[in-house]
Amino acid sequence: VQLQAFGGGLVQPGGFLRLSCTASGSIFKISAAGWYRQFPGKQQELVAELPSGSKTVYGDSVKGRCTISRDDSKKLVYLEMDNLKPEDTVVYYCHFLLQTLQGDFVHEFHTWGQGTEVTVSS
Repeated sequence: VQLQAFGGGLVQPGGFLRLSCTASGSIFKISAAGWYRQFPGKQQELVAELPSGSKTVYGDSVKGRCTISRDDSKKLVYLEMDNLKPEDTVVYYCHFLLQTLQGDFVHEFHTWGQGTEVTVSS
């Protein structure tokens, strides 16, 4: 299973961006999907996570400015970011918690996309 993220780029402060991430390969179920970012020298930071059957979680620094959604039929997760700030400039990584079938067994594992860069600058 591989993930590929799209949608990063240059946007002006106060602008809007929509990131997409798609999973390829044989997937039985998506248990959770989300987005993270990591600034140089710092730990990975949650942007948003959307677990199946549970409440969406947003990072404090983006709360109120981001909306996460997913389309399991297309194996896609989206992140819409509004009112972008220069401090949002960094690479964003998508994350899936996936289930695959291995014979009679369900195998659950985390997988990550390669990242898409967002630059907020005038």
